[in-house]
Amino acid sequence: MAVLLTPHAEARPDEPAITDERGSTSWRELDARTGRLANALRGLGLATGDAIAIHSGNRREYFELMCAASHIGLRYVMVNWHWTADELRYVLEDAGARALFSEDAFGGIAREASEGLDLAARVAFGDPVEGFTPYEEFLETGGQEEIADPALGFPMFYTSGTTGRPKGVSRKMLGVGAPVETATLLGDVFADILRIPPDGRTLLVGPVYHSAQWLWSFMFLLVGRSVVIRRGFDPAETLRLVDEHAITNVHLVPTQFVRLLRLDEGTRAAFDGSSLAVVWHGAAPCSPEVKRRMIDWLGPIVSEYYGSTEASVNSVITAPEWLERPGSVGRPLPTTEVHILREDGEPAGPGERGQIYFRYTSGDDVEYWGDEEKTRSVHRAGGLFTTGDVGYLDEDGYLFLADRVIDMIISGGVNIYPAEIEGVLITHPSVRDVAVFGVPDEEFGEQVKAAVELGDGAVPSDALAGELIEHVRGSLAGYKAPRSIDFVERMPRTPTGKLYKRLLRDPYWEDQKQKI
Repeated sequence: MAVLLTPHAEARPDEPAITDERGSTSWRELDARTGRLANALRGLGLATGDAIAIHSGNRREYFELMCAASHIGLRYVMVNWHWTADELRYVLEDAGARALFSEDAFGGIAREASEGLDLAARVAFGDPVEGFTPYEEFLETGGQEEIADPALGFPMFYTSGTTGRPKGVSRKMLGVGAPVETATLLGDVFADILRIPPDGRTLLVGPVYHSAQWLWSFMFLLVGRSVVIRRGFDPAETLRLVDEHAITNVHLVPTQFVRLLRLDEGTRAAFDGSSLAVVWHGAAPCSPEVKRRMIDWLGPIVSEYYGSTEASVNSVITAPEWLERPGSVGRPLPTTEVHILREDGEPAGPGERGQIYFRYTSGDDVEYWGDEEKTRSVHRAGGLFTTGDVGYLDEDGYLFLADRVIDMIISGGVNIYPAEIEGVLITHPSVRDVAVFGVPDEEFGEQVKAAVELGDGAVPSDALAGELIEHVRGSLAGYKAPRSIDFVERMPRTPTGKLYKRLLRDPYWEDQKQKI
């Protein structure tokens, strides 16, 4: 029995809690399997505060594992399955993971990344993976007794920084070891803020390792909202699933809006959609034209939020509010203070741009796992912290985004950090200097562009550009590779070595209304 799931298992035991391509798990089954899995994890000697890593696409077992970890105080590290073995190994070591759970589809990467690490277990979902215990076999090692001493477990999301290596994000007050009932409180609060119906049913068509997709699916599962899962996004299938499963809420990113709007008229006309109560979007800038078309199609249920891995949800805005204030990301939530500071550190006035800082009203704060220097770098006195965005508040307290201080690229809702890519490109023998930045992309918001200064003897060509792109693909996940290369005679650097990346980036954004 699992404290958080038992009420739902008793109220509607045979109704599906989780549904994926392979079938469904009822609330009663989820409750029982969570209990066994929690005991199996305890059987490895794992204690409150220990970490496990989950390296998998969206599937029911992923959610079972998060449920179990949430009941016994574990940090569960949600790994991007696009990562190379080197990237995965770094995170396993940095987080101090004691066990690795991976999917058969990524078994080769998982095996290579974990080879020689002191792990208590390596477990595989799906078909057998050499050196890994089958998931169902591992589950059977757990007893059916009540979970002893339940404690809240919490995810650790990894987000990159200017150093190029990912960093784990944690919170000072909210996290592992709190009373397990805290999850119910959080789920209820967010369900109210985000207007998720009491009998809601979530559709997940984005990777659950993303902090927003996790919140919009798993947190609501814990408070009784069932979830329908897909490994990836298909626009026509998404419409079909909404109608077939009477979906009430879904989280999408702007690139998914674009793909839905590009469906043929017959497919869109056949869509009923009357079950939908709210469609949320965020994680990347959305073209005003695309958003208006979505509101015209679906009605005033299209809502937006502004947040980050570090700061969760900062502000929300409904469709009617947005139509009155196009471009706004809403008013800050009561749980978050938003401060706009000028370069001199003084508060900016209404309509005046400045760097955006946050402070939690609860006294909570953001930390980067094992990196005090990075934690200090995003803070000011008084508990204010920043994620590097620039914006302003209007006279009514609505927040607008203007630009980013940091160079992060957001492509299709995925954060991409140039320093990591630059660190690979500079190792190519033809490259003398390099800068990576984002340029406009109609579908994805931004795409990765690299500017390269060649060394002596190297000649610009399409073939060399292709070679450089493949050089990145050999070391990093494919989505981080530049889509195109610009060859420049000399990189715009100061005598002290500072790079004026904006001189390279700005010409691509001159005709864009949004500079983000």
